[in-house]
Amino acid sequence: MSIFELDERLARDSELVAVLGLCQLRLLKDGRWPWLMLVPQRNGMTEIFDLQPLDQALLTFETNMVASALKKVTGATKINVAALGNIVRQLHVHIVARFEGDSNWPGPIWGFGQAAPYEQATKQEFITQLVEALSS
Repeated sequence: MSIFELDERLARDSELVAVLGLCQLRLLKDGRWPWLMLVPQRNGMTEIFDLQPLDQALLTFETNMVASALKKVTGATKINVAALGNIVRQLHVHIVARFEGDSNWPGPIWGFGQAAPYEQATKQEFITQLVEALSS
């Protein structure tokens, strides 16, 4: 098995929070929304159906686990889950907490405005709460 390689754009735009069973859990460097990403650690995958059936099931499980923890931590109105890959082909799943009245609600977050960096303390508190919610 070859060593997993993360697309340089995903690496640049996010930071590692945890490694789950299949995926890297990453936080996008955009504080406008609580925005997470799951990246299955399998090289050459571009679509969910490219994964082996067991990995598909694990991705679904990890997506639901992270989405549930994100909703618990944020109290979001809606959790958006998407695997687009139109620009970055490497398979990755976005999990975003949305709130009525947030930037661009109810429209999509992609291509809207400029990313706003997290304040360090806010980011660390969010990550701590998220990891705790994932552990419970």
